Amino acid sequence: MIHFVLHDPRDTVAVVVVEGVKAGAELTGWIMDDDRTIKLVARQDIPIGHKIALKDMAAGDTVMKYGIDMGKVVAPIQAGQHAHVHNIKTKRW
Repeated sequence: MIHFVLHDPRDTVAVVVVEGVKAGAELTGWIMDDDRTIKLVARQDIPIGHKIALKDMAAGDTVMKYGIDMGKVVAPIQAGQHAHVHNIKTKRW
């Protein structure tokens, strides 16, 4: 079962595509551009449609999604944590 998807192997976040992701669950992700899977353990509950961090990131780091810069980290994020508006902001303002 695929739990999250990402396009580019350089992405630092991916989108959860199933309901009910709970902390501690072992998840399978699909890297679309490479047509391969990766494994990751969820550190928090993550709602469908929200992002999961694929690597540890510090405040100020650039967040990559779909192979492009989609913002910056404003609070530290560990791999497997929920990545959303509470820890990522746009660089536009």
